[in-house]
Amino acid sequence: MIICAKCVMPNTKPDLHFDEEGVCDACRSQEDKNKNIDWKKREEEFLSLVKRYKVHSNYDCVIGVSGGKDSTYQVLKVLELGLNPLCICFEPTIPTKIGRANLDNLNNLGVDLIHIKRNPIVYKKLAKEAFVRMGDNEWQNHVGIFTTVPNMAVSFNIPLIIWGESPQMEYGGPAASKNRNNLDRQWLEEFGGLLGNRVSDMIGVEGLTKKDLSLYTYASDEEIHRVGVTGLFLGYYFKWDLREVLKKSSEHGFCVADRAVETTYENFENLDCYSNHLHDYLKYVKYGFGRAADNACLDIRLGYITREEGVRLVNKYDGIPPKKAIKEYLKYTGFSEKEFQKIVDSYTNKRIFKRNENGKFIRDIDGSLVRKEEYIVR
Repeated sequence: MIICAKCVMPNTKPDLHFDEEGVCDACRSQEDKNKNIDWKKREEEFLSLVKRYKVHSNYDCVIGVSGGKDSTYQVLKVLELGLNPLCICFEPTIPTKIGRANLDNLNNLGVDLIHIKRNPIVYKKLAKEAFVRMGDNEWQNHVGIFTTVPNMAVSFNIPLIIWGESPQMEYGGPAASKNRNNLDRQWLEEFGGLLGNRVSDMIGVEGLTKKDLSLYTYASDEEIHRVGVTGLFLGYYFKWDLREVLKKSSEHGFCVADRAVETTYENFENLDCYSNHLHDYLKYVKYGFGRAADNACLDIRLGYITREEGVRLVNKYDGIPPKKAIKEYLKYTGFSEKEFQKIVDSYTNKRIFKRNENGKFIRDIDGSLVRKEEYIVR
């Protein structure tokens, strides 16, 4: 396993590339953001695009929101620019109290908000099947977020969608995705985390029909072209800094947790849903890095901590099973602890983690998997 020479991200991250100096493309992307991108020019380009769309509807744009720091910042930014957004929230898997409060706070910034309460029977079938089939307990939620927003844009005849950060610019990925300023059906299918599983592949799961999955089906090309829907990444046009995003959102009522959330050292990540912490843990067992590594890499690239600090934080926080999240997930799905662990083990990376003579994964007293020596982050 190769660890980036500048941050702490390993080359087990899918689609992450390293150059001849051992530096990952996410770090190179940050350097590009710091030195080469003319952000004033990009802002002007964004304002020019927005002006073109303003005359089309009572709403100037659609924003998918959760109430988290990023979507709060998105709303604040478009309000500053004089836009009237329609906000869409796709209900999270297992909502939290603080998540609901932050969503209310976003609403109270002065925007119309549609909260989509999905069919719980259909959703749970998708959630359980996605966990078994792909080891991804949040697949159906990510699909729902990325399909309901363009669907609502079509329904309200609003051609402009404004998304938040560009994931590949911030976290690394194929060059083709980093150079894109827009999110459309192609981006969702290639880079949006569907893991090779399309919505149509879920037809027949516990009797699910095409009609049951209409909410999770992207608007047709004909509908998109009729309205002229375009989805822009705000982070492509305005330099994204998670600490500045957090600061501005907090100044306008966004609340953080009173302690670090499960899976990382921060108190502001994934506050809206317990299931997100399990999603981060599943990423760790598959690839050997989790939410703490994601946070540490961003903090290193932005200059808030050193690489040495990042190494310590990753080794301290990454990999500890999120017990509260797992408990809530078992209650929600009805999986037994034994069934749950069997599924998790089936996706756990045998190259990275130690096993005993019987082939079972070795765990510490806190339930953490034990890494092989050559896979310890240094």
